[in-house]
Amino acid sequence: MRILGIDPGSRITGFGVVQVLRNGRVEYIASGCVRVPKGELAGRLKTVYDGVAEIIRTYQPTALAIEKVFMAKNADSALKLGQARGAAILAGANQMLDIAEYTALQIKRAAVGKGHAGKQQVQHMVKALLGLSAAPQADAADALACAICHAHHAVGRLSQAALPRRRSGRRGMRLAL
Repeated sequence: MRILGIDPGSRITGFGVVQVLRNGRVEYIASGCVRVPKGELAGRLKTVYDGVAEIIRTYQPTALAIEKVFMAKNADSALKLGQARGAAILAGANQMLDIAEYTALQIKRAAVGKGHAGKQQVQHMVKALLGLSAAPQADAADALACAICHAHHAVGRLSQAALPRRRSGRRGMRLAL
């Protein structure tokens, strides 16, 4: 499974591509940022869409993982973030990718082990987990953390699906053991 992680932004959208190997390990493929020039909102959203679509064509992921919108103090910023997020999701949907959404808390917990980690902690752990020689830029590290989060969730679902199901003895309820 190849996963494209996206850290959406109206000025910088981070991306990270990882490959989940048969043994469950996560391997680094690529990362970077789509930088959006100043200008009209429609043109900026097109830049995000085109950038993500090009990344998809280049790296051929099977899934796209993206951070959910959080409530910000500035409503205008939250709206712009949501629109950039929508452009990235649409790029993935148009390529028929499986799309998963995770909160910042879930992403940080998967990458760092705690949900309230700072940007530098995320960068450090992404570098360590993927065996990189240097820490990626902050937005790219967040996107890689998002991809790692999806890899952990996907491998967990696959592991659960492979386990035999047994009757619990309570009204026919089935539990995965």
